[in-house]
This record gives sequence, structure tokens and C-alpha cells, in this order.
Amino acid sequence: MSKLPFKEKERLKWQCRRGMLELDCLLEHFLHERHDHQTEQIQIAFRHLLREADPHIFHWLIAAPEDAPDKYRELLQLIRF
Repeated sequence: MSKLPFKEKERLKWQCRRGMLELDCLLEHFLHERHDHQTEQIQIAFRHLLREADPHIFHWLIAAPEDAPDKYRELLQLIRF
């Protein structure tokens, strides 16, 4: 678990703004409330998730979590709850 430097946190915050209100809310909430308390593996998975296309993230988070790639499953569960 590590706390991010201010600039890195701001960069991730900007990447959480997806243009879909549902995603914006879920991703930003995770970043501000839970990210710093996660393992390095989860933090890396979060950075990788933010590189994915919005429709994929939406599908995995909202519509069909069971379709998510294995590398994101634990992270997506943490974001949803």
C-alpha cells in the first residue's frame, strides 16, 4: 500500500473522467476513498483499467462483471462495493 504523489493522483483523477457519469462516479470514488489502501497489484490493475475503452469498463462494472478479464476481477469487485 502506498500513497500516490499529488501529481500522480491528479493524473489518475483526470483519467477517471470518462464522459459517462456512472463510470466517472465509480472510478473517482475508488480513487479518492480506496486506492491508497490497496496493494500495489491492485493499484497497477487500476492504472491499466483506465487505459481500456469506456464501453468495456462499463460492461465489466455494470452490465456483466462475469465477462471481465481475470486480471481485473478483484479490482472491479472493489470498485463496485
